[in-house]
Amino acid sequence: MNNHWGGTLEINGGDSTNEDEKSRNNMDWDRASISHQGYNHGHLDETQQTGKLPKNNGIPWRGDSGLQDGSDQTDLKGGLVGGYYDAGDNTKFHFPMSFAMTMLSWSVIEYEHKYRAIGEYDHVRDLIKWGTDYLLLTFNSSATKIDKIYSQVGGSQNGSRAPDDHFCWQRPEDMDYPRRVQTANSAPELAAEMAAAMASASIVFRDNPAYSKKLRRGAETVFDFARDRARRTAYCRGNPYIEPFYNSTGYFDEHMWGAAWLFYATGNNTYFSLATNPKIAANTRAFYMIPDLSVLSWDNKLPAAMLLLTRIRLFLSPGYPYEDMLRSYHNVTGLTMCSYLKRYNVFNWTRGGMIELNHGRSQNLQYVANAAFLASVFADYLNATGVPGWNCGPNFFPISVLKDFATSQMNYILGSNPLNMSYVVGHGPKFPRHVHHRGASIPKDRTKYSCAGGWRWRDAKTPNPNTIAGAMVGGPDHFDKFKDVRTNYSYTEPTVAGNAGLVAALVSLTSSGGVGIDKNTIFSAVPPLYPTSPPPPPPWKP
Repeated sequence: MNNHWGGTLEINGGDSTNEDEKSRNNMDWDRASISHQGYNHGHLDETQQTGKLPKNNGIPWRGDSGLQDGSDQTDLKGGLVGGYYDAGDNTKFHFPMSFAMTMLSWSVIEYEHKYRAIGEYDHVRDLIKWGTDYLLLTFNSSATKIDKIYSQVGGSQNGSRAPDDHFCWQRPEDMDYPRRVQTANSAPELAAEMAAAMASASIVFRDNPAYSKKLRRGAETVFDFARDRARRTAYCRGNPYIEPFYNSTGYFDEHMWGAAWLFYATGNNTYFSLATNPKIAANTRAFYMIPDLSVLSWDNKLPAAMLLLTRIRLFLSPGYPYEDMLRSYHNVTGLTMCSYLKRYNVFNWTRGGMIELNHGRSQNLQYVANAAFLASVFADYLNATGVPGWNCGPNFFPISVLKDFATSQMNYILGSNPLNMSYVVGHGPKFPRHVHHRGASIPKDRTKYSCAGGWRWRDAKTPNPNTIAGAMVGGPDHFDKFKDVRTNYSYTEPTVAGNAGLVAALVSLTSSGGVGIDKNTIFSAVPPLYPTSPPPPPPWKP
């Protein structure tokens, strides 16, 4: 099989993403960038918090909301109160919410020292726990076997004119329309992503043994549900409240991802064997080198899963019987990084310097931030093992190339682009003022605006009265053009999943706390891996 940088792919073996529809080379990556663009002045996760808000929420224009969510479900004592709204509307989509928690947990595990150095370690843990506490409500977390998961709260149908989360433009505090709860009796991808979120968070909360154990057990329960062969229909299949918005294009990538995180969380080799099973790799098309599959998103976990498993090879060298698959994952991870380099023309780039990871379609920045994080983490893995770089075909590149790619893309997001526009609200002198977000666009006055009464704020030409600081919006088009228009969500809507990738990338690149990763914490539950001997060859027969 040929590749984009010449020659053949020397690897063994052998779902694309889908979305709802002046240079700053010396940019300060520490507290100024991370906390100013979000944490101390209103991190997007905090603006999206739902339920009875914690005292440290700190967003003056937010209040308690969604307190009746799930109250009509007879098997739920406290309903489904809590969690995060997804984007500019008031829907709780559990699939991207889970992915956001996994990404935040991963960044904390690798870069705890950096979070501590900027004084945000306890804060980010609070944000993760707000999400995982909610995920534990969405299934019977005290059971060892379950037959359903609550997959969404709120939402709408395309074209509907009934009061709902899309038709109405209201603060979440003012919602007075019915909020449907969606139930999935089959959820191979949602359940596996929930398992990844809880397993990774169990490592973050290793200093709280009771909570960590609860997360671990919950992760194992939902992963068993995900792996149930009788329940392999996509969680969103035929559901008009989910499929048009967060449609899943496959689940084997989540199974590899969830299994990898469960291995780290539990040390159970069964999960490691599953994550390195050639059938899983074949079903994910891991070795086909399809460009779309090297793009990390809420829908496609494959490149992250392979990088996470490559970490085991780099640091533990488990040998047989895992080495062949891990070497293949390592090779593909290297080629994924090659595909992010402009010289190989795997992806188009805008003239202003942004890599186009979604074929020039809208809302590209979430993919850019995720790619920057993967490149930065891979560089840190190589550096921690004394490896100076990696190969793209016959060419060897130092790890600085990976950091340069990640830095260039984050600089673009933060304002080093043709419009000198920061796409992170509140960062720099020029940023979007008409963010597609209900709560941010409606003034904090004593007026309760009705479903249609809020349209005046949606359609107003004036800037949002509330600054949703820290929110990365959808971003520019493939001509580096951007329309700061509230009704044009493809440019101006932020998402929780996209912002989790932004935070992860930023913390990986900050110099605060020193360079590099925490090499060992992720392995705290993993027993020593001693290579076993390969089976002897069959006896020779004349």
